[in-house]
Amino acid sequence: MEFKRRNGGPSMGNSSQAKKSKMGSEWEDSPSHFEEELALFDEMDMEMESREGQAGHNVIPVGDLFSANLNPRWPRPAAAPLHPDKDTLIFQQIDLDYYLGSAVAGMPGQLQGKVPVVRMFGVTDSGNSVCCHIHGFAPYFYVPAPAGFTNSHLTEFQKELNSAVLKDMRSNKDNISVTVLAVDVTRKENMYGFHGNRPLDFLRITMAMPRLVAPAKRILEQGFKFAHFSIQSYSAYEANIDFEIRFMVDSDVVGCCWIELPKGKYKLREEKSLGETDPRYPGKVSLCQYEVDVGWTDLISHPAEGDWQRIAPLRAEVDPVIQIASMVQRQGEKEPFIRTVFTLQSCASIVGSQILCFTQEKQLLQSWAEFMRTVDPDIITGYNIQNFDLPYLLNRAATLKDSSFQSKQMGRRENKTVNMEGRVQFDLLQVLLRDYKLRSYTLNAVSFHFLQEQKEDVQHSIITDLQNGNEQTRRRLAVYCLKDAYLPLRLLQKLMCVINYMEMARVTGVPLTYLLSRGQQIKVVSQLLRHAMKQHLVMPVVKTEGGEDYTGATVIEPSKGLSSDDFIRTPTGDLFVKSSVRKGLLPEILENLLSARKRAKADLKKETDPFRKQVLDGRQLALKISANSVYGFTGAQVGKLPCLEISQSVTGFGRQMIEQTKQLVESRYTVANKYPADAKEAMTIGKEAAEWVSSHFVPPIKLEFEKVYYPYLLINKKRYAGLYFSSSPTQHDKMDCKGIETVRRDNCPLVANLINTCLQKILIDRDPDGAVAHAKEVISDLLCNRIDISQLVITKELTRTAQEYAGKQAHVELAERMRKRDAGSAPNLGDRVPYVIIKAAKGVAAYMKSEVEGDHTRCKTVLTSRVGGLMAFAQKRSTCIGCKAVLKTDTAVCDFCKKKESELYQKEIAHLSGLEEKFSRLWTQCQRCQGSLHEDVLCTSRDCPIFYMRKKVQKDLCDQEKLVSRFGW
Repeated sequence: MEFKRRNGGPSMGNSSQAKKSKMGSEWEDSPSHFEEELALFDEMDMEMESREGQAGHNVIPVGDLFSANLNPRWPRPAAAPLHPDKDTLIFQQIDLDYYLGSAVAGMPGQLQGKVPVVRMFGVTDSGNSVCCHIHGFAPYFYVPAPAGFTNSHLTEFQKELNSAVLKDMRSNKDNISVTVLAVDVTRKENMYGFHGNRPLDFLRITMAMPRLVAPAKRILEQGFKFAHFSIQSYSAYEANIDFEIRFMVDSDVVGCCWIELPKGKYKLREEKSLGETDPRYPGKVSLCQYEVDVGWTDLISHPAEGDWQRIAPLRAEVDPVIQIASMVQRQGEKEPFIRTVFTLQSCASIVGSQILCFTQEKQLLQSWAEFMRTVDPDIITGYNIQNFDLPYLLNRAATLKDSSFQSKQMGRRENKTVNMEGRVQFDLLQVLLRDYKLRSYTLNAVSFHFLQEQKEDVQHSIITDLQNGNEQTRRRLAVYCLKDAYLPLRLLQKLMCVINYMEMARVTGVPLTYLLSRGQQIKVVSQLLRHAMKQHLVMPVVKTEGGEDYTGATVIEPSKGLSSDDFIRTPTGDLFVKSSVRKGLLPEILENLLSARKRAKADLKKETDPFRKQVLDGRQLALKISANSVYGFTGAQVGKLPCLEISQSVTGFGRQMIEQTKQLVESRYTVANKYPADAKEAMTIGKEAAEWVSSHFVPPIKLEFEKVYYPYLLINKKRYAGLYFSSSPTQHDKMDCKGIETVRRDNCPLVANLINTCLQKILIDRDPDGAVAHAKEVISDLLCNRIDISQLVITKELTRTAQEYAGKQAHVELAERMRKRDAGSAPNLGDRVPYVIIKAAKGVAAYMKSEVEGDHTRCKTVLTSRVGGLMAFAQKRSTCIGCKAVLKTDTAVCDFCKKKESELYQKEIAHLSGLEEKFSRLWTQCQRCQGSLHEDVLCTSRDCPIFYMRKKVQKDLCDQEKLVSRFGW
């Protein structure tokens, strides 16, 4: 990209070093595919460096002190001078939080004590970082005004509530004297249920800090008395809204939108020395290039439409922790422009990467921290960085908090949180767990699934040996680390994760970090609040209880003055007013989402720029996902606003429409009405039927033709398979399976592959006998030990602890046994546990037969009699290789087969040669994958079928060598 050319390239080694690596002697290892990619990046970098006159260092020797000047591309572009009175500041915000700070001179809001300050982090079009402190916004909530309340009672109410909140505080370390900043009367209407379009008086109570909202709400709910009003309980409205969401809704800010600070409306912070500290005139406190203060009513938020849909050149960094390898890439570019490894002790050079060597771990970590501050990434990504890499780095700091997150979408899992202000932690593993259903979530399995690429998987017990070896072994470890950093970047690009999540933040109006750490409900709540504010509606705080039954407002019976034409009764018996009387909030949100998606799809068809097309595609996908979750939000048992009447009415209407559609289609589209019973005509008839049936429903309900199955194999409810016709009546699009073993993840691949092949023979080839023959062949291979063990691995998710399961299960018992063997490598809550069922004694429960491969699964076989115990003293004897007769000695053949000994020997030697050739091919394949034909293979990837095949052939080869040795030739 042109932007990249202007900002230079990384100094990744001089040309002589690169050529030397490529023109090495014939005994040198040929580079792996990954190292060839690094070399290609290096050539591009050197071309830019030669134009820009930059010097490069491939390896910084041990003992050299770290300096940000080692690579001129590490820092952000130089920030141009900013004049608040003349210049407008525009940036894309990527993260938003708040803190309690001192009042700043010239800014709105409370002047005494601690005040809440919203803080935005963002990036300008030119790649400069921005930290924006937003002042003057305070948290608030609503309660209904008591009967007879007037403006004259406001002061007394505020005074009494302020006093009650102060008394309720256990400690007042911030020396708060004023807890209630203001109480105002406003006209609002409850959004829950229909109230005759009659607004009522509500008290808007503004608190000094977000944490004071909860005690104020509790005091008012428990019973509050002031002036001459009797003690009474007040129902709270919008008291459970996050402060960040409250601010974003009121200021019309959505996630990842563009923010404009008009000239003359903001103040620029300057660097100040320690002696110049004045809380009313603060200096810079962040590492951002621009740091400003602004009043919350002065900033301008631009809707994500037209040119404001663009994305700033964000920096994404990947950093797995072993030697600490880091790659940095700008959003919109195709390859990382920084590729570096921080390592202890010396390390051989890697073409296309910069290696920094240190003698002490403390020096390495301090230098990497300085590197992070210099590079200043906006997004930090990697694989499982949230629960391993970052906590591992900070294990000596007191910045970790353990938490347990649970949702219907992601299940229950334990997570760690690391506070990194201004940097979005985009853990790719968490994204994949949320968005994709896979058998295995290891980086190897995921990379192969999406990229058809794998990496050498080094066992954690070998890493220390490699680090303690020589320069070449540490180089091998460094390549492993770099590949660990490179694959998550490739996956982010392939799956468009950052773009899709940014568009989701824009569509739903929540911060980007909320999408990664929160469930589905917050997205609907944000949209609900935005539409409610425009219509002067308020959201009640509904007390929820676990289980099917939860407390909620009841939809009222029709009021006097409402005729039967003004409301409808749903199939579940609930009453709703018609849109002509009052349009519902949820339908309005849904219509806006669908119309926005229609516009995005229309723009997508016209767009020619590839990056803009990705953004628009991400936007239409985000709009689709959001629309699908609008009504489901009301059915959540524990949520912000559960409404069983809405959720059950939606499903009730759905059932009713399905029945009506079935009756209409069966009454018209029959052979008796001269409609042909032909699969090829079914698509045309289906499209016609969709339009005809839609005419019987109320707009905007519209049926669309989706697919035709022919032939169709129905096993039972929600379990079927068939050939899927959608685009052409002559050629099926795919073989579609639902609910059967081919798509389920709780069985081994052998079962899925077997059923998939059988279905292909039945549905595509129309050969049921061939399917039966294939099933018998696979069963025979299984009994004869010809099936690779990788096909027999079952994976199941560990959804709760062993004590919480009602019955004993194989994967749970295995996880407990693994925890006793090695707690460090045992699976955690939420992980998928891979295992195989092993042979055991008769009568042993199935859950006790689960095991993982490894040394602990080896067992010594002792033949014993089923009748008595005497056979325990028997010795196993060899049998003849020819006729299997029992031999008295350990020779190869019996006397009868002696004449065929040479023939049998040649046969066994041929089998041995075949095994040796197969093992050699598999070994070479593994060496090519690791990028070295002259080093031992260390990879133990359990997600790679080659690994299992190699281990099986290795065992068969050992057994065959022992057998051949019996000939004594």
